[in-house]
Amino acid sequence: MKRQRGRGRVTLAAMAVMCAVAALPGQAWAAGEPHPYTFDDEAKPVQGTPVNSNGSELTAGSTYKDAIEPGEKRYYRIDLDATSDAYVSAVAVPKLVTKVDYSDKLEVSIEDRSGTECGDGEARFGSATYARPVADYASRRIEKDKSSCQEAGAYYVLLERTSAATSTPEPWEVEIRFVSEPGLEKAGPTAVPEEWPSASPAVPDGGPRKRAGGTSFHDATSLEQGEWRDEIAPGRTLFYRVPVDWGQQLFVSADLGNSPSGDGLGSVSNAMAVALHNPARGFVDESSSVYYDGKQKSLALDPLPPVAYENRYDSDDTSAAMRFAGWYYLSVTLSPEMAEAFGKKPLPLTLRVNVTGQADPAPSYSGPAGDFQVTDDDRAAADSGKNADAAAQSDTMALVAAAGIGAGTVLVLGLGAWTLLARRRGGAGPAVVPAQAQGHVQAAQQVQDGAAAAYGPAPGYGYPPAQGQPPQGQPGQGYGYGQYGPPPGR
Repeated sequence: MKRQRGRGRVTLAAMAVMCAVAALPGQAWAAGEPHPYTFDDEAKPVQGTPVNSNGSELTAGSTYKDAIEPGEKRYYRIDLDATSDAYVSAVAVPKLVTKVDYSDKLEVSIEDRSGTECGDGEARFGSATYARPVADYASRRIEKDKSSCQEAGAYYVLLERTSAATSTPEPWEVEIRFVSEPGLEKAGPTAVPEEWPSASPAVPDGGPRKRAGGTSFHDATSLEQGEWRDEIAPGRTLFYRVPVDWGQQLFVSADLGNSPSGDGLGSVSNAMAVALHNPARGFVDESSSVYYDGKQKSLALDPLPPVAYENRYDSDDTSAAMRFAGWYYLSVTLSPEMAEAFGKKPLPLTLRVNVTGQADPAPSYSGPAGDFQVTDDDRAAADSGKNADAAAQSDTMALVAAAGIGAGTVLVLGLGAWTLLARRRGGAGPAVVPAQAQGHVQAAQQVQDGAAAAYGPAPGYGYPPAQGQPPQGQPGQGYGYGQYGPPPGR
């Protein structure tokens, strides 16, 4: 029977949703099950080569996964036009138990066919010398007064790993992402803003709210302005993302709570690292200069300029990185040395996020802004805390539901019209669906069945009983006869 079949579909869909929710990194972490870096589900395996002309091709809007050993060089190819800016980011992911040095780094650069370097970046560990995901990007920019790296054609991405002799020689996994930013229809300002607010705003209203961080850029937990509570274990990195629109300014600070097991004798330098990356995963800023002795400590990122297109012309790398609107990524890592001094249990973490200023109009892009914008869906995700995957799933389910409801409505109206027409013609028997409409009815029924599989039949609109089966339903429910009895002619 269709009605029972629909209920079975709903049950299976509900079980699938519950399993998916249970598997979310944030939920698992809240239950005390830490996870390593979660790579993008759609990341394509790729293998760079030591010779640039043999490098695997990367396409804009795609994510890739590779690995690199100490001292190794890996090339990839990208094809660029003569109007768009290109950004290729690399996230270095060493294993948690490996040893890294201050000078260890993963360099990423873009070269043209003549070997000229168009842009480069460095993902390094710096003074917080413990294994954690680090990232940066290289760019190819279209600039009016520049002659090299401006033409359309083949370009090459180079990854190069530098490691100290004392560092663990195991390969680092690498997540690579290539994104393109459209050019402008008309030239905008190039003068870098010289003055902007630098005073930290007050603590956001509303008090602290609980929100568990993700484990990577891919599953970073969405945040809006506010005060957020979480907990973090030694050696672990948590990821969050905040939508920041054109003209808006981002302020971030983090508090590490006191240790209940601390006896006041232990201490750790650079106990926590807080890093910020822009929508293309370019490095913006990091702070790790916190000395932890068991008492609550706080650190904050330096004040950042409001997001503006012209920031890219700034000679200061931090200000230049605040060059486009979109999701800004915040990562927090707790030093593994904390386990020896204060135990392995997670410590309280509080994040304070302020997003100030009204959104300005976007630049006059000549094409879709892609990652470089803040949409209503982004704001909704920040309000709910959904990561990119969860937000995309919600959008898909909403479309399925809308399609199912729309198709079901058309089906009901069509059947009603045919029934009324048959009665007016004096037919005493049941209304018959015209042969030429059977295909449309079946298609509509399939769509409605698909929606029911995800959401179940809406109250009052159950399925009609199968042919030869007794009537189903209660008064006012489904297409069962209920208190109204069968239609005339039945």
